[in-house]
Amino acid sequence: MPRVEKYSFGEIVIDEKTYTRDLIITPSKIMPNWWRRAGHELCLDDIREVLEEDIEVLVIGTGYSGLMRVLPEVYEAAEKKGIRVITEKSAEACKIYNRL
Repeated sequence: MPRVEKYSFGEIVIDEKTYTRDLIITPSKIMPNWWRRAGHELCLDDIREVLEEDIEVLVIGTGYSGLMRVLPEVYEAAEKKGIRVITEKSAEACKIYNRL
C-alpha cells in the first residue's frame, strides 16, 4: 500500500515521489493529476471509480485549510457499499491514511 511520507501546502510525497496536484491513493495505485468537477466540492462522479475498489474505509482530505465540501451523495453511496468515510483536513487525513 502506498505510504504518505510528507504533506504540506501544495505538495505531498508518497513513496519518495513528490506530487504537486490533487490525487487519489488506493491500496493498489496512485491516480495523479485528479481534479473535481467543481473546485471546492466533491460529488459522487468525482470518486465513482474509487468506490468500485475493494475498500472498507475512504479517507478524504479536504485541503490544507479544509475548504472542500463533500456532498451528501458521496456519503450515501459509500454507506450503501458498506464503506466508512472519514473526512479531515488533508494533513490529518494523511496521518489517518497511514495508520490504516
